[in-house]
This record gives sequence, C-alpha cells and structure tokens, in this order.
Amino acid sequence: MRSTAPRTVTAKTQGKRYYPTPALEKGLDILELFASTPEGMTVSEVARRLNRTMSEIFRMLLCLEHRGYLAQSANKDRYHLTLRLFRLGQEHPPTKRMVTEAMPVMHSVSYQLRQSCHLGVLDGSHVVILAQVDSPESTGFYVKVGSKVDLMHAATGHVILAHQTKDSCERAIEEWMRETDKKKPVDLDEHLEKIRGRGYERRASYEVTGVMNISFPVLNSQGNAIAGLTVPYVKRIEDTIGVPEVVEVLRKASQQISEAMGALPEGNAVPEIATAAKKARTKK
Repeated sequence: MRSTAPRTVTAKTQGKRYYPTPALEKGLDILELFASTPEGMTVSEVARRLNRTMSEIFRMLLCLEHRGYLAQSANKDRYHLTLRLFRLGQEHPPTKRMVTEAMPVMHSVSYQLRQSCHLGVLDGSHVVILAQVDSPESTGFYVKVGSKVDLMHAATGHVILAHQTKDSCERAIEEWMRETDKKKPVDLDEHLEKIRGRGYERRASYEVTGVMNISFPVLNSQGNAIAGLTVPYVKRIEDTIGVPEVVEVLRKASQQISEAMGALPEGNAVPEIATAAKKARTKK
C-alpha cells in the first residue's frame, strides 16, 4: 500500500528547479489519499494520516468540496472523492483522440450492419454521447451527439460500470445516488455481474419500444472501461442482419478502438458470440 505520509523533496527533485507550494501539495496529498480510500474518511482520519492539524485539513476539505472534488456522505460524517477528476480526464486531449480513432471504425460498423452506432462516456449521473454515426438506410434509430441519458437507463452506462474497478464502479453509483436522490437498483450488482460474464450488454431499450441496445466496452491500457460503443439495433422487415452479426461486428470494433487507446490485443473471441454468428451465417 502506498504511504500517505507527506512527501519529501527527493535528491532527483532537488536537482531540478523546485519552488515549494505547501497549499497545493497539501491539496494533492488529500486527493491522492482519498483516491486510495474508497470508503471515505472523516476530517480527523485525514488529519491523522497526513500528520496535519484538524483546522488546516478542515479548511482544505471545505475548499475541495466547494470545487466539486469531494462530497460528504448522507449523514455528513465522512468525505469521499467525486468523479470530477475523472471528468477532467475526459476533457483532456486523449478523449478527443478516442473520438478521432473511433469515428472511422464507427462508420465501418454502421456500413456493415446498416444500423446507427454511438460512443458514450460517464458524466456524473448520466451517460453523455461523444460521437454518433447514422445508419446508411433511410429509416433507423439514433441518439444525438451531446445527449445525456440517466446512467441507470443506459446500456452504455451499464457496460462501462461492469468493466471498471470495484472502487470506480462504486464511486460512480454513489454519485448517481447523490445527484438523483434515488436508491441503488436492487438487481444492479447481479446485472453487472452478468455483463462481465458475457463481456457485453444486450437488452431491450429502457426508453424506446422495439430497440435492442447492444453495447461493448472501450478499454484503456489497464483493462478498465473508458467508454461504451453501442448499436441501438432496430429489426427491419426482410432484414438479413441479426443480433449475432451485430454482436460479432461490434466486438471487433470495440477491440479495435480499445487497442488504439492502449489496451492489449484480445486473444480470442467470446465463444458464444462466435458460435451464434456462425450459426446465423449458416442459415443464410
């Protein structure tokens, strides 16, 4: 476990230009401490672990809470880290790079499947759509870029939650509960476990009848989800492309985008997906 004691200036640091900024370093120490303590901490716990006085820590926590980096628990006795740092990371150029890498792949997906597809990320209690490609057909269903969907009503959100670390997932759910003032769905843990088991989300739309949302995670170099790639599948009359083909194409596309973002190459396709796709092709 990483030490949470105040940092000291190393010889390497002293060899460079260094100007101590105690307030900034104190704030960073607090953020790093909370990042390694998902259960949250009281003011006294933070002060003790950082070897600081209660008064100075209290002022820093109030400032960080005001800026949105920390939030208090429901009973006001503990602080915990919000997802503001995560959202700042989304605004960083790598997010723009992800969209740049994803767009050609998404156009290919749309062309192959004759369906629209979109790329979404977590944003507090919502999923926000970063990129979208229309179906080449004259009819179809799509979600507008910039749209926000409740995290608990989004296949994209569920597939992201299911492929993050336990701590990150819990923080996202807690922020959703705090912002919406709702209780955690009773079947959420079981649902996320099923998604992890098959590697993707597939279920009827929470908001539109006749739409089947199929969503795969986009992973980073640590194997954690940073986005979700989704096809809102609409079955047309005489359509020869079914769900198994959508799953197979989307799996390959999400892996391609993930590798562009630093994820390791995937060794094998998900067995049941490959089998289903093969059977579907055999029937044609």
